[in-house]
Amino acid sequence: MRTFFFRILPGCLFLALLLGLANEYAVARPSRRTQDIAYVPTSDPQFNAERHLLDVYAPKQKTAFLRPVVVFIHGGSWNSGNKNFYSFIGRRLAKQGVVAVVINYRLAPQVEVPAMADDCARAVAWVAQHSAEYGGDPQRLYVMGHSAGGGLAALLTADNALMARWGMPVNPIRGAILDDPAGLDMYDYLRKMQYPGDEEYLVPFGRDPAVWRTVSPMYYLTPGTPPFLLYVGSETYPSIRNSSEKFQQKLTALGHPAAMKVLPGKKHVPMVLQLYWQHNIIYQDLLQFVGSNAQPHAAQ
Repeated sequence: MRTFFFRILPGCLFLALLLGLANEYAVARPSRRTQDIAYVPTSDPQFNAERHLLDVYAPKQKTAFLRPVVVFIHGGSWNSGNKNFYSFIGRRLAKQGVVAVVINYRLAPQVEVPAMADDCARAVAWVAQHSAEYGGDPQRLYVMGHSAGGGLAALLTADNALMARWGMPVNPIRGAILDDPAGLDMYDYLRKMQYPGDEEYLVPFGRDPAVWRTVSPMYYLTPGTPPFLLYVGSETYPSIRNSSEKFQQKLTALGHPAAMKVLPGKKHVPMVLQLYWQHNIIYQDLLQFVGSNAQPHAAQ
């Protein structure tokens, strides 16, 4: 039995998501979705008509003030996943007063993780430039991710050069919410190769240890890194638990008051499925973290 990341959505998870989508469509309607927006220009030679898209979920209720923005990055072991599976997260966030953006990005084996990180950075740059059009506050922009998406969210938050490559000399991300994140230190993980089948991760990460380090958020943390919320399931994969503990310890050593919350009884997949329920602990903390009740910037 595998002890690391799930590679594809199992049939039972896919069914659960389909049921969840049907339910949220019926009951979580205080939002409007703008679907399949291209965040890479269609004239770009690298443009992918499926993967370079995002959806924006905005509260229907208009206010005189701009709302916080959360960009959600899906997981799937860097080789699977789709924004359409996670509309329940977009709607739940919008229902609670947040402008949510759920993105696609290219996957292995078509590209490796550095290209995935670039895609996510381009999506965040687009959101920083356009979120006000949907009632979002670009000065309160946060990223969130589960599994592989958590690792990518952490990388975008900590690696300022990654955002600078796409027209953001000042990183617009104000903080990150990591839900059972994978890939926080792939440099350490891939050098050890402790688990059966680990060589499969050389497809998305390649064989160059220097690249493994380049895409590992652990090595970009500084005293000036934005804050993190970090959640781990008590029954998740040992590698995720261990790397998250190391990540939290490094944040603490750098002066960040970032506590890792271990959620009892939760395995890796339920850590994201719980986001269907709007009153779970992650949403409760997230709303305070992003300042959903604050109104510092008037809408134009």
